[in-house]
Amino acid sequence: MERVTDGQCIGNAPPRPAARTVCSPEWALNLSPRRRIVPGVENQNGKLRVLIADDHPVMRDGLRAAIDSAADMTVVGEAADGAQSVARFRQLQPDVALLDLQMPEMDGLQAIAAIRAEYPDARLVILTTYPGDARVRQALALGATAYLLKTSTRDDILQAIRSAAIGRRTIVGELASEVASHAVADMLTAKELSALRLVATGHGNKRIAEMLCISEDTVKARLKSIMAKLGASDRTHAVTIAIRRGFLDS
Repeated sequence: MERVTDGQCIGNAPPRPAARTVCSPEWALNLSPRRRIVPGVENQNGKLRVLIADDHPVMRDGLRAAIDSAADMTVVGEAADGAQSVARFRQLQPDVALLDLQMPEMDGLQAIAAIRAEYPDARLVILTTYPGDARVRQALALGATAYLLKTSTRDDILQAIRSAAIGRRTIVGELASEVASHAVADMLTAKELSALRLVATGHGNKRIAEMLCISEDTVKARLKSIMAKLGASDRTHAVTIAIRRGFLDS
């Protein structure tokens, strides 16, 4: 009788084929079970599948060209506004989505919140023209994996996509320094922001008090707190700093 022992043939028994090892890229192995990609099955050709969301066609075209030129990733879809980005993410379930911060219908921050509500493990990269540590902190708090400026290099953007796919956070260059230089304690509260927005539109303390249904003394206290947190010398200076840091839109 023919026997097979430890893969060795005795007699005329044919050798058993060696087990085939299938190697997956690092990003595929590091995804959570719900998001793990099997090369050649769920993820065509083992490439990272990227969704681009930006309301400027020229920007989308440039990003598509950069991403498709990389050997390990490909663009699977585009969206022209925030609401469409949520719908396209739901439809395509990409490995990484690149989102502009300022988009019609729904902005990037709202899109992050909506996508993460349905897909808690979604890897989302903000790519925007808006600097400021307040915006960065808000985006990260909502679930963004990375925050880059549109002045970033092609290599920085591609590397941020790869890092996002395995859950690594990326804040490039001057943004990282800006975030590091400001403590969480100096973030403005919602009530302080409400008062500061009215200051920015030219309203005085009395009118602000009427509009917010609070006393003038409360308005003064809030503005004092705002100026202390921002290191501002007066109301106008506070507004200028708040715009630069991303608390207020310019």
